[in-house]
Amino acid sequence: MADWTLFEVFIRSKHGLNHKHVGSVHAADSEMAIENARDLYTRRNEGVSIWVVPSASITATATDEKEALFDPSDDKIYRHAGFYKLPDEVGHM
Repeated sequence: MADWTLFEVFIRSKHGLNHKHVGSVHAADSEMAIENARDLYTRRNEGVSIWVVPSASITATATDEKEALFDPSDDKIYRHAGFYKLPDEVGHM
């Protein structure tokens, strides 16, 4: 097990929903990671799709980078739907 890779596991619980991170598994390869993830995270038919990704392949932002990364979008007002009145038939958006 010393040479096994750590994989992050994402499960889609129903068709049409997003995959959600549910945990991690160690495995020798991606096929074994899917089998391990299936056995560990979908024992009661909770999922319809499994994604496994080597943890080393995931790149993420740090929480202290939030302002520098997301603030530039605030000055692009065309991205926000505030220029027009929504019809009453639309409901909440």
